[in-house]
Amino acid sequence: MNHSSSPQSPAYWIVVPAAGVGARMGADCPKQYLPLVGKTVIEHTLERLLALPNIAGIYLVLGADDNYWNDLSLAQNNRIQRVAGGAERCDSVLNALEQLFDNASPNDWVLVHDAARPCVHVQSVLHLIEQVKTHPVGGILGVPVSDTLKQVNNSIIDSTVDRRLLWQAQTPQMFRLGLLRDCLQRGLAEGKLITDESSALESYGYQPLMVQGRSDNIKITRPEDLAIAAMLLQQQI
Repeated sequence: MNHSSSPQSPAYWIVVPAAGVGARMGADCPKQYLPLVGKTVIEHTLERLLALPNIAGIYLVLGADDNYWNDLSLAQNNRIQRVAGGAERCDSVLNALEQLFDNASPNDWVLVHDAARPCVHVQSVLHLIEQVKTHPVGGILGVPVSDTLKQVNNSIIDSTVDRRLLWQAQTPQMFRLGLLRDCLQRGLAEGKLITDESSALESYGYQPLMVQGRSDNIKITRPEDLAIAAMLLQQQI
């Protein structure tokens, strides 16, 4: 999968961190392998990403003791490269970026997408790419917060937060390979709190673009999310 690209035409790569165990699901296998409308969660996610045009390759980050992936037919897909995961999501993403560095230019774009977001629309990802490809830093998909938000202290409501400035971050999150790798490396070395790729860049003063996505790009975190995702997928079909 040796795609080198010139600075004039950066390539687009995808990194899918899927090394987590999904503890909040309380299931007997990692959440990305739970059944969802005739497939596993991760198959839905990867099939959508594979449908994107002009993607140079997908780097899938899996736990060292992942015994599920090889049973899936997608494991034979030569556009998907398996990478060993790390302790946290940010370590896993960094592992993929380090491997990607052998095949790619620092100027290439990387889209990092959660394995547990199987309902993402190809159209939304194309919109993200279109909006961000000329941006100096990069950008992410998100939606404006619609619920009323409360600041709470020991179960007591302190105040209502002005939600007009608040957005819910989603994935994909799209950044230049070199910049993202540098910020993750530095952030991990300096013990920064890195909750998503964007936060790694923000902590060094970069200002990514927020691109409006769709509210049905949900992340499967708790058992009830699986039923919601099934409904959404069936509607989308």
